Amino acid sequence: MTVRQVDDDLLATLSEYVGGHTAARHPGSRVRSLRPLTGGTSSLTFTVDLEGVPAAETPMVLKVAPPGLPAVRNRDVLRQARLQRALQGAERALAPSVFFSDPGSPPEVPPFMTMNLVTGECVEPVLQPVGRRPSPADVHARYLDAARLLATLHRISPRDVGLGDEPAIGLHEEVDRWTRAFNTLPTELRVGHERVADALHASAPAALTPVINHGDFRLGNAFCEGGHVNAVIDWEIWSVGDPRVDVTWLAFFTDDADHPAADPGPAVGTPTGEEVVRAYEAEVGHELPDLDWFRALARYKESGATGLLIKRADKKGKVLTGAMGRMRPALPVLLDEAMELLGH
Repeated sequence: MTVRQVDDDLLATLSEYVGGHTAARHPGSRVRSLRPLTGGTSSLTFTVDLEGVPAAETPMVLKVAPPGLPAVRNRDVLRQARLQRALQGAERALAPSVFFSDPGSPPEVPPFMTMNLVTGECVEPVLQPVGRRPSPADVHARYLDAARLLATLHRISPRDVGLGDEPAIGLHEEVDRWTRAFNTLPTELRVGHERVADALHASAPAALTPVINHGDFRLGNAFCEGGHVNAVIDWEIWSVGDPRVDVTWLAFFTDDADHPAADPGPAVGTPTGEEVVRAYEAEVGHELPDLDWFRALARYKESGATGLLIKRADKKGKVLTGAMGRMRPALPVLLDEAMELLGH
């Protein structure tokens, strides 16, 4: 299917749809402007300036499924809206609040959702060059707050917030998810992944009680101010599954984890990965067993997921530099690290 370009006609139609919703909520309101905020493969994001609405509702964020593609899996913005609505009653803010969502009229008008604009800084500290990093004190505090926030997320029972019909993703399914990604890559980007998949399957531990997982929980997907996390964004791959998937992913972006995409400058000031885990455990009230298996899974996942980004860039003829440029030679290294964590 051909992906439709975001043209003036589509922007005008989206403005009309959004205007209809806001007018129903606040009679007399209108859309003043709709501007692209970011672009991506999972969705398109815009800011919408409104008049005649409460100050907290303007500008709002408009997230749109990619025009011309089926709004499924990570492109399913209505599923993301459902999750974000389910989290609104939490003890502290976890995700932006959803104002309204709409199935659109595919293929002409893709599904979309709107939410509040969260303030703060959204950066992954270890991937930032020295001059663009938050202060070490803020980085350290943000990580520990993120660990506590993740515990808040995981304490929410899916059934209690209307997500009881979501199938729990088992550990073997989690491995297979990234194996499918590897299987779409050119040979040079997936050499050796089969041995890691086999080792993960052969040594999978007993699963813990399923929780709501973000799927990419890290500071690069959070808006922060000072040492506090205001909210987490980009819920495209949320699922119900083992909490250790999210915990070890967060800890994978600390100084001592030696993430291959990290800027080669000095340490940024994160806690250790172990300290992140301990902060989480203190909040949930119990220890997490078998974490090396999940650390191996994180490296398998990172290698496969990054391979997809590299493949896409290669197709477009883009020359990758910086963090992504460092990742290409690191894909097989990550697989070797996974095998070491699994005792091979």
